[in-house]
Amino acid sequence: MSGRIFRLLASLSIAAFVAGCSSSDMSSSFNLGKKTDETAPSSSTPVVVQGSCPQIYLREGTAIYRQYAKGTKKDPSGMADPEKLEFQATLDGTTRQCFQTAQGLKVTAVVRVRVVLGPAGKAGSYTLPIRVAATDGDQTLYSELTRFPVTVPAGQGSGQFIFSKDDVVLQGAGGMTRLFAGIDEGPYNTK
Repeated sequence: MSGRIFRLLASLSIAAFVAGCSSSDMSSSFNLGKKTDETAPSSSTPVVVQGSCPQIYLREGTAIYRQYAKGTKKDPSGMADPEKLEFQATLDGTTRQCFQTAQGLKVTAVVRVRVVLGPAGKAGSYTLPIRVAATDGDQTLYSELTRFPVTVPAGQGSGQFIFSKDDVVLQGAGGMTRLFAGIDEGPYNTK
């Protein structure tokens, strides 16, 4: 009985192979005689390198930002009268994508931002100072502060936004390279 099943399976396999070869031009079916591979990326197409793409970390103390009404005095921990809070912004999710280019590793850093209005806040536009930085051990490879505008619609009280920085180029990135994102209340400067 097992010999009969074997012959039946062999016959079905051969029939399937022959049915798949319905083209009369066998060289085109098997790509014989082709000199180039059309499926390979061209030299101008950047190569995605997720395996060596550094992860983004939210630095302690920079993932939450509170803005109070002008003239409000803050204590040493950065807190003030909660009734004078205009809004609180929280960075709570990150992702990234990397491409290898001639200039170095090009990273698109993406951060999810949530803004909640406080008692002194009102619907409208606000600006968040978001810094993206990269280090490799003790060496800083990249650091730039971006003013990110957000608008909380009337009647909402909160909003969720996506911050994207797509021009981060890392030269000399290695196995210890780490990306950081955070809200930077320091003076505005780039690099």
